[in-house]
Amino acid sequence: MQTSVTNWLWQGDSIAYRHLDRSPGDRPPMVLIHGFGASLGHWRKNLPVLAEQHAVYALDLIGFGASAKPRNVAYTFETWGEQVSAFVREVVGQPALLVGNSIGAIVALQSAVLAPEQVRSIALLNCSLRLLHERKRSTIPWIRRASAPLLQKLLALPGVGKFFFDRVRKPGTVRKILKQAYIRQEAVTDELVEILCRPAADPGAAEVFLAFTRYDTGPLAEDLLPLIQCPVTILWGVQDPWEPFALGQGLAAYPCVQDFVPIERAGHCPQDEAPEEVNHILLNWGQQF
Repeated sequence: MQTSVTNWLWQGDSIAYRHLDRSPGDRPPMVLIHGFGASLGHWRKNLPVLAEQHAVYALDLIGFGASAKPRNVAYTFETWGEQVSAFVREVVGQPALLVGNSIGAIVALQSAVLAPEQVRSIALLNCSLRLLHERKRSTIPWIRRASAPLLQKLLALPGVGKFFFDRVRKPGTVRKILKQAYIRQEAVTDELVEILCRPAADPGAAEVFLAFTRYDTGPLAEDLLPLIQCPVTILWGVQDPWEPFALGQGLAAYPCVQDFVPIERAGHCPQDEAPEEVNHILLNWGQQF
């Protein structure tokens, strides 16, 4: 089910979001936060189901989806965390449950650190481990460790960066990338490819993409989790090729983490690959609050 997109003005920029609420009770609202290069459409299989028990909001982070892509914004987790905190305060209007996938999980954590009074609990889905972060490069194979800074410098060259982005945003390339990230290949549909490709044609999309490829500083999950004051649940697609399951399990050691749930036969985006299982887990999680 698709609901209409609403626009909210944040610091002078238009932010897109969807809201659906069929819930009969007074359970806390959920806010769904997408990953890098994605958008609120990545939650299309979750929004209607979760809305049976919660008011649910899915928003586009600034720089992604149908939200504005200004060139004068620092595309960092601090910026996105401030955006989500403002969204909960101004649009949702009460403390919420935050659900984030990939970098959206870091955004959820950052938002909870900035405004803990606005967050009841957090669910992280295949949280980005940021393995190319400057403080983590020593843990990856030397070839990647050496090539990552070189690639970042090359992409900083305007002509090279634009050429690279134009190649990456093509539907055929997007489909290949998705088939690497997804274990359930049948979930890589034309609809999904379109959801990811459409915003890449917007003015400013290339600059956002290239800015994030050069972003190797800022907070790690390991920095934020010790500061979290609410309970955290982690879901992880066991066969994620980008964020290894074994490394993800290490996040379960932090005191705020109450549960770590493996999702079998799923890769980096379990909410889209295994929506029935993920929806069931999130609804059970939401019943605690």
